[in-house]
Amino acid sequence: MAKIGVINVSDRASAGVYEDTPGRAVVALLREWLATPFEVDYKIVPDEQTVIEMELRRMADATGCGLIITTGGTGPAPRDVTPEATAAVCAKMLPGFGELMRATSLTFVPTAILSRQTAGIRGKTLIVNLPGRPKAIGENLAAIFPAIPYCLDLIGGPRLETHEAVMKAFRPKA
Repeated sequence: MAKIGVINVSDRASAGVYEDTPGRAVVALLREWLATPFEVDYKIVPDEQTVIEMELRRMADATGCGLIITTGGTGPAPRDVTPEATAAVCAKMLPGFGELMRATSLTFVPTAILSRQTAGIRGKTLIVNLPGRPKAIGENLAAIFPAIPYCLDLIGGPRLETHEAVMKAFRPKA
């Protein structure tokens, strides 16, 4: 069974100040889109780079998550350090994911240029940083998700199949 990590990076949600809607939004979309059975390894962590790095390493190396999706911590504020944590644990960065997410978000809000979402590879794990608002999560994840299953194929991660009526993954014809 595939394992997928979901990390909501938020000082307030990790302290219980407000409800964790971003992480739950990701899980709901994955359950809707994926035909492949999967387990979710789920965490809410504060905006602390060392804590985020530790959790990314644990999910990739110890738990064996083939895909890790983070929410939050991608803006320009001083405590927004999710992209830095991702870069610190990845061997390769995939800037095209962030470029597409920013382009997608620019059709909705001019402040998309402030976003620093990115993605990278750690071993056989793809790590993707999403923004922290559920609406933006849905828009961005829908834009990039068609490429995720093929990326996982290329890095030796789990094979993910989608429900094509709601999310069509792209794979080159053999």
